[in-house]
Amino acid sequence: MGDGVCDGTPLRSDPQLFEAQFDELVTELAEKDLADPALADALSRFREVLVYNSPGGKRNRGLSVIASLRDLLPPGELSQDTVRRALLVGWCIELLQAFFLVADDIMDASVTRRGQPCWYKKDGIGLDAINDSFLLEAAIYRLLRRHCRDQPYYIHLLELFTEISFQTELGQALDLMTSTPGQIDLNRFTLERYKAIVKYKTAFYSFYLPVAAAMYIAGIVSEEEHNNAKHILLEMGEFFQIQDDYLDCYGDPAVTGKIGTDIQDNKCSWLVVTALENITPEQRAELKECYGRHDDACVEKVKKLYNDLQMPTLYHKYEEDSYLRLQALISCHAKNLPHSIFLNFAEKIYKRNK
Repeated sequence: MGDGVCDGTPLRSDPQLFEAQFDELVTELAEKDLADPALADALSRFREVLVYNSPGGKRNRGLSVIASLRDLLPPGELSQDTVRRALLVGWCIELLQAFFLVADDIMDASVTRRGQPCWYKKDGIGLDAINDSFLLEAAIYRLLRRHCRDQPYYIHLLELFTEISFQTELGQALDLMTSTPGQIDLNRFTLERYKAIVKYKTAFYSFYLPVAAAMYIAGIVSEEEHNNAKHILLEMGEFFQIQDDYLDCYGDPAVTGKIGTDIQDNKCSWLVVTALENITPEQRAELKECYGRHDDACVEKVKKLYNDLQMPTLYHKYEEDSYLRLQALISCHAKNLPHSIFLNFAEKIYKRNK
């Protein structure tokens, strides 16, 4: 569905409107926002950071704001200004994602992201990328202040973004503490720890944030309704991360756009956690010897161990079970919210291959 204009211009879809808005936001942030000539070089760098790190990806988070809002409000209440602000809030979520990914790639020593070298891996960038990630985060609050300050939901959005940023950073801290390079301790890889990492590092910002933002824009401020949405969306977020973990090992890099390194990086992934629940003492000893090593032979041994444990079969069973749990959660918790919000999300993630 798109938002028409009055001058005879053909209707454009939400993804088209979303893409068109990006160039406007880059110009606003890097050219029009600050006019001090002394900042010209820094603002030129800021433009480069925005253009390299924000586009790309599937845009599911950003586009979910306007998609959810269309489910929450009748067409007659969706003015062009409301649509434009919802698209802008979607870009703020994409900027938050870019901020997290630029920093995460440095911490994980990743090589590629979205089919191109990680930002810090580009010539002349290196650890300067840390400050670039700060610029991406700062852009969120400049845009919200300029475009939403006079709206009744402005404070709700500020609190939502700051709270979820904090939750995500705590999740990242758990992940880093659990997966310390060079310190192989399989006892850390418990299902309880894994679920905590996934909930805080991924599920809040990837799933709850866009829907909660749309609910606030639609005037839904009830804590009960937000909690109902959260129950459903955190379950979805957990499955999404499990998919990511599976694709890190079994996905095609030409499709996913990144080379999986969870095994080498000693990550607390669903695959290793599940393997440890189904493993023999001999297999555990081999896993301990090979996991978390930057050695191709060790990586291949871990992958063979996963295949011996029939991890693809276990994953596909989990996927089916998760979808059934999601249906039950929607029936239980979405009594006053349109089911389509959650079902549209589910269609985008279940059975995905990237």
